[in-house]
Amino acid sequence: MVNLTPKRLEEIQKRFAGRRVAVVGDLMLDRYFWGKVSRISPEAPVPVVEVDEESTRLGGAANVANNIASLGGVPVMIGVVGRDIGADILKNLVASNGFPTDGIVVDSSRPTTIKTRVIAHNQHVVRIDQEEKVDIDADTQAKVLTSLKNQIASLDGIILEDYNKGVLTKKLIKSVIKLAKDNKKKITVDPKFNNFFDYQGVSVFKPNRKETEEALGCRLNTFTEVEKAARELLTKLDADNILLTLGERGMLLFERNGSLAHVETKARNVADVSGAGDTVIATLTMAIVAGASVKESAVLANYAGGIVCGEVGIVPIDKGVLIQTILEDINHESK
Repeated sequence: MVNLTPKRLEEIQKRFAGRRVAVVGDLMLDRYFWGKVSRISPEAPVPVVEVDEESTRLGGAANVANNIASLGGVPVMIGVVGRDIGADILKNLVASNGFPTDGIVVDSSRPTTIKTRVIAHNQHVVRIDQEEKVDIDADTQAKVLTSLKNQIASLDGIILEDYNKGVLTKKLIKSVIKLAKDNKKKITVDPKFNNFFDYQGVSVFKPNRKETEEALGCRLNTFTEVEKAARELLTKLDADNILLTLGERGMLLFERNGSLAHVETKARNVADVSGAGDTVIATLTMAIVAGASVKESAVLANYAGGIVCGEVGIVPIDKGVLIQTILEDINHESK
């Protein structure tokens, strides 16, 4: 794949500082109830969770933004919330993390997306979703695009983070990509099924295996099948690069020049995969806008995704832990 040296790693991570990356997409709140189960309810055959702690974290596109901030960048978060308590909590979390809220558009016709997870003994018991999946209207789309246009000159890159919650409409996707290209900005995509083939001509398109299987109508059981799928996506999307994530099998990077590389997974202890994709796209994009090659960026992103999989719940990557983990591997391999 690519051999990162300590010197090269230091060069890349130093350039993270101050990089401005817009994250356009579905903003969410992730709410957690943490507790334990010691009995079954007498009312129904379900566990009774005795709650010890509650917490609320940034999720979806907001988690991507949080990862950019934790890596030393400046996230420009652009998305839609409702006029409700959830929106207030999300804005307060963003403000407390020190990055701007002026790209958040309020739409009183829809709720702020909230995912509530009940976790007992570090295991998910149930998830409750409060959301609206209908596409945002033309007026709200225009406000989102205007927010991006107002920031475009200062940006180093753009991430489109699609969770199929209605913010990234087909029209808005096309407009954002055109704006990025007109201003020569790198643009990366973390897609979902609905708009899969609307992301034409982007810098990096990063689907996972399940999304790719659904979009192409096939099963990807072997690396030969994965490689064929990556080639097909590159052609259909006219993308510069396809980064297909494969869970425990790592990632496959396919470049426009025909270069193909397999990145083996770096996950050591998988406790929870929630939010790992957010971390991967954030780290990948930060590395690219910091001057790393797409191969180097994929390696960094792979490490970052593996690290956050070791945590229960949505957590951003810690830059210090990321660099230390890679350096330990470099030192181990050199012995």
